[in-house]
Parts: sequence; C-alpha cells; structure tokens
Amino acid sequence: MDDELERDDIENAVLKGRINKKLSEDIRGIRYIVEGPAKDGRLIHIVCRFKEDGNLIIITVYALTEEL
Repeated sequence: MDDELERDDIENAVLKGRINKKLSEDIRGIRYIVEGPAKDGRLIHIVCRFKEDGNLIIITVYALTEEL
C-alpha cells in the first residue's frame, strides 16, 4: 500500500507530533513510534530509532487515516 507520503510529511509529523510509544524489547535498540500530522492533515506514524552517533533512523512510515 502506498500512502504517498513525502519527506515534508515526515518532517512535519516529527516536528508537530509526539512520541506515542517506546518499544524497548528489541536487541538492536529502543524504537519509537512518533504520531503526528502529515502536511495534508492525515495522521501518520513514524517508526524510528537513534543511532549511536545520535542520528535518527526512519524505519517505516504509514498513514493512520485516509486522504482528506
């Protein structure tokens, strides 16, 4: 399924969203689910983790709501 999300949508959600869940059972490190709005207002989830150097890795992104 293609949610047609672009980089701007992800950046908007990270900046205006919040950490919805912290997943700490993964041996590769803690993952976070960030919930926030895409540029068009759809609610999206971003699954991510921090690398050892502090950079953020985006694992996957998906829309929770249909297009407006």
